[in-house]
Formats: sequence, C-alpha cells, structure tokens
Amino acid sequence: MRLKIASHTLVELGLDPAAAEELCARLEAIPADTPPAGAWLEVSRTLLGPDIPFPVHAHLYQSIFAEWDHKTGPPPAWIPSVADIVGSNIAALCKRAGVPEIRALHQWSAQNREEFWSQIIDTLTIRFKKHPQSIVDVSDGVTNPSWLPGARLNIAESCFQTKRDRPSIVYQDETANQPETISYDQLDRLSNRVANGLVGAGFEPGDAIAIAMPMTVESVAAYLGVVKAGCVVVSVADSFAPKEIGTRLRIAAAKAVVTQDVVRRAHKLLPMYEKVVAAIDSPARVIVAPTAEALTLPLRNTDVEWAQFVDTSDRFDPVSCQPDDPSNILFSSGTTAEPKAIPWTHATPIKCAMDGHLHHDIKPGEVVAWPTNIGWMMGPWLIYATLINGGTMALYYGSPVTSEFCRFVQTAQVNLLGVVPSLVKAWQNTGAADGLDWSSIRAFTSTGESSNPGDYLYLMSLAGYRPVIEYCGGTEIGGGYISGTVVQPASPSTFSTPAFGLDFCILGDDGTPAPSGELFIIPPSIGLSNQLLNRDHHAIYYRGTPTGPNGEVLRRHGDEFEALPGGYYRGQGRADDTMNLGGIKTSSKEIERVIDTVPGVVESAAIAHDPPDGGPSRLVIFAVTALDPSGKPQRPRRLKVSMQRAIADRLNPLFKIHDVVTVESLPRTASNKVMRRLLRDQYGSRHA
Repeated sequence: MRLKIASHTLVELGLDPAAAEELCARLEAIPADTPPAGAWLEVSRTLLGPDIPFPVHAHLYQSIFAEWDHKTGPPPAWIPSVADIVGSNIAALCKRAGVPEIRALHQWSAQNREEFWSQIIDTLTIRFKKHPQSIVDVSDGVTNPSWLPGARLNIAESCFQTKRDRPSIVYQDETANQPETISYDQLDRLSNRVANGLVGAGFEPGDAIAIAMPMTVESVAAYLGVVKAGCVVVSVADSFAPKEIGTRLRIAAAKAVVTQDVVRRAHKLLPMYEKVVAAIDSPARVIVAPTAEALTLPLRNTDVEWAQFVDTSDRFDPVSCQPDDPSNILFSSGTTAEPKAIPWTHATPIKCAMDGHLHHDIKPGEVVAWPTNIGWMMGPWLIYATLINGGTMALYYGSPVTSEFCRFVQTAQVNLLGVVPSLVKAWQNTGAADGLDWSSIRAFTSTGESSNPGDYLYLMSLAGYRPVIEYCGGTEIGGGYISGTVVQPASPSTFSTPAFGLDFCILGDDGTPAPSGELFIIPPSIGLSNQLLNRDHHAIYYRGTPTGPNGEVLRRHGDEFEALPGGYYRGQGRADDTMNLGGIKTSSKEIERVIDTVPGVVESAAIAHDPPDGGPSRLVIFAVTALDPSGKPQRPRRLKVSMQRAIADRLNPLFKIHDVVTVESLPRTASNKVMRRLLRDQYGSRHA
C-alpha cells in the first residue's frame, strides 16, 4: 500500500513541522506492495517512538487499516516475530504434545483434559507429598469433578522451586527512592515463621485466617504462611468499609485477621487497623504489621504486633492437604446482596500458574507487576502465577495512577505489566507514563472489564508496541476462560483464544450457537469452583442452563461475547448489562466504546431505563467529562448532540439517547468493575 499522509495533518496532531515532513517522507518510502499488516509492523517498530505524540500513532494506525478486510479478523497492532513464537512456553508445549500450532493445541487441551493437565503439572513441577492416582474423576458428573484423587500436597511448596537467591519480590514504598528485593529463600523463611507463629498461637489446620491489607512483602508472606499451616486465607480488600469487612469475616468464620496499622496512599495515612477492629464482632485476634518501622497507634490487649507474632524459627514442614481442601476463601463483589463466598482449593492455583505459563508466557526470573490486592482474585493469582513459574513479583506500595508508580515499572525492569482499563485511561489523561523507558516490557495484560481499543493502542505504544494479553475469567474459575497469547497477532481489546484446558460456546437468545450472545463454559477444568459457602452452587452455575451444541453440560458465567472472524472474540460486558433499544439487542460496552471517542468524554457508562409508565427502554449515558477548551465544564446538552451523532455514524441511528448525566466518577466495585446496576437503580429512583 502507498501511504499518503499530509504533513499538515501530522502537525495538527502535535508533531513539529520538520519532524512531520521527515515522517511523511519515510512513510512514502514504504513499498507500495506492502500489505497493511506489514506496513504497520514497519511503522510501529521503526518510525513511531515515544517522542511522537500519540494522536499521530492513532492516525497512522487508522489510515493504514482504513481499507482492512474485517472478514479476515480484527486489524493487528502487534505481530509476533519468529523469535517470539519459537521461544514461547506455548511452542515448548506444542512440541511436547506433538501438535503443530496454537489452535490445534487448544483443541487438544480441551479434548484431552487429563493428558493436558498431566503435562502442565509436570511442566510446573507441582510438588506432591503423595502423587495422585489419576488426574480427574468425573464419576459424580462433570459438575462435581474430583481433581487429583488420592494426592496429598500443600500448594505453597510449589512456590519455592526456583533458585533460592533469585528475587521473589521487588518492592518500593511511595516514600522511597529505589526498590528493594527479597529472595525466594528469604520469603520462604519468612512465611515459615508465619506458619510457626500460627501453630504457636494455637491455630489448627482448617482455621480461617483473614488478611486485610495491601499487597506487601508481609501480606504475601502471611498468605503463604497461612496456606503452609493448612489454614485457610480469607481475602479481604483493604479498601472496604468496616461493614463490608465484617460481613466477610462473619461468612468465613475468621478466627484471626492479619492487617496493617495504616495504609499509605498519595502520602496520606488512611486507617486500617481501626477499620478491622470496628468490623469485628467476635473474639478474633488481630496481627498488626507496622507501615513504618514502628506502630503508629496502640493495640487492644488481645492483639499483637507482627514482629512479636512471627516465630523465630524459620523452618516448617507444610501441612499435607487433600487437593480439594480449601486454601483461600474469596468473595464476589457483593454490590447488591451478600457476596458469594468462593473457596479456592489446593488445586486451584495450578490453574493460575498454567494461565501465567501459557497465556502470559512467564519465564523464570521475569518481573511481573499487577497493581492488585489480596481481597480480589488477582492478588492470589499474582502470587501463584509468578512464584510457581519462578518469576519475580513487583509490588508498589502506593497508588498505581501516579507517575511514581510508572517510574517504578521502569526501575524494576518489569517484563509483564497487568492493568485494568480505568488505570490506562488515567495514565493517558495525566501523562503519568510520558518520557519513561518501558522497553523491558514484553507484554501487557488486562482484566476487570472490557477495554477501549483506542486506549489500548496507547498502552501498547508505551513499550514500543508490545501485545496486550486480554484476560477474562473470574474468582470461581481460578483464572481465565478466554485470553490472548504471545504467539498470535494482538488487536486492541480483542481475545484470541479460549483458555487452555477448557472450552466454551456462545449461544443466542434461542439457546443455539450464535456469533454473539451469552458465553457458557464447558466443564470440567482445574480451577472451576465446586461449592459456595453461602449459596447453592449448582443453582447459580448450572440450573436452567441449556445444553451445548453436542449435548454438553454447560456452566453459566454471565458474560456476553461476540465471535469475530479469524478466531478472535470481543467482550460485550455482562449479560445483565445488555439492553433492548427499539427492538434491537445491544450491550452497554458497544455503546460505551463509541461514546468514549467523543471529545470531552473521559469515560462513560450506558444503561437502559425502563419508564415507570411502560414503553420501550430508554438509553441513558453517565459520563465523566474533561473541561472544555475554555476551561469550563462540558454542557450535557451539547455532549448529547455529539454522542448521538457518534452513535448514529458508528453504531446504529435507531439508538436514541434519552438523557446524559455528567458525574465526577463512575461507581466501581473493589475489583474495579463499573456498577451499572447501581446507576440503573439510582436513575430509576429519581425518575420513578
């Protein structure tokens, strides 16, 4: 293709005239017979650097793929090299399994689940105290499988099989100038001291021990120490109010809580121990780690400081457990009702580690950063996916939206950086990552919610165009059911494969296979939950589900997906976030993708409002906006006109906006998902 880009257009996008002329000349030098994907590969790898404003990047991407044949799949923003593919963990498994490429590998993994998981267990060198008699027993049905029957293990042992002097964690407080490290040997010994402290305090295997604190060296050591002792971690997000903390402690019957005195955020000290104490309505003991060198407040007589609790002995033989013994109780967001309590077993982390190994290509010694929390699944996921694969966790003790965090990514030489969509939006709006060298990054990964293609093209540009591994799953899955890889071209905001070891189907409203609709998982798989502590597991995930196209039992998860050409997929949000506008079914995410491109819109949430007097659903947009060019707030009426034009041009002219509501921020769960249901309830109560 011949790239004809006007230099004045690039100047209007922020490039200085001399640089614009030079870039145009280099673009015209690309041979005319170069296909679009090849042209973008050349442009992104050799012509676009951090010194060129991102709007220029976006314009060139759109221009190169303006006539792209979408029937072949979504346009790629990153294409793996031969070295990327050959050196991948996926390629190594393909060779061992005797399959030619990734599509065949997934098919093999879904059709031969016992053999696949056997290979994964060997590859990850999962440690057993007694080896299993088989991989899976489905004699009670695929909805209630028994994984690794006859085995005895403690999954924490599998986290300490790499070189003892290799860094296990690189970490930095927001007040520090440089990161520090703790080796695998040091982390192993510290977690042993925690386990010995639990035993010495009279706790027994099976006791529930809550952890309510940020991701720190101490929280990771506490997590692994609790698991080693045969106890059960109760995951609690440090952002929760006392009422939410108390609910989780009560459901899990927690006998103790590990926390901090305070939490430092943006150089402010926020209460943590006080919240935990306010949440406790039982004689649970609290173990308190100081944020600084010494505690900042006195403790109750029943509570104890971290240094006094951890035992002096750093040797401990992890308690032998059955594979289906619980190791961790995690919770759903619980925004409208009591949260579901979801047990992870000693087998669940094998799913985390597999996803890290194959989908994220984590290799020994690589640094993995993912701003997260013990309170939602990506905290435990990060521990297991990183340590079982011999990597190094990168933990920043502060807010990830800041330039300080972005500099930490550079200084820590992060290789895999995990994000959520709102975090990328914040970096782009504030320029927090501008001028930094993120060339160490091999891949990004993203979860939490569906992302925006423009935002994720920007994210890829921060590291000289590296792939984003879109990753979608859930706490009750132990990881993802759909993902990307480093051996397939990456297109912003799309998924390229079902997760290995399981499969799914997309069904339309009539319960038959469709290119767009609700996604159902085909069990079994390691990681899929078998029980809930406070709900009917079978009723939530299996009751009333249709059968698969080949008569398979299907498991409900509640996400809507669209299958794209070329084996790719695009998330459409939650099934309960779909709406019917003028007789046409669409999703919140489809509308939000368009609305978020409107100038002045920072982020948006689309809901359907059913008028109290009946009639068709009305489209309502909640929007977080930037100031207009004159420094004044955006006018909702003018925004509505721009939004309506964008929807008519890019989606469907029949979708009419009923109302636009500007807000300072969108309500989110602790795991950063937009609470559209809350917005629907709030809007409905005001317009009843």
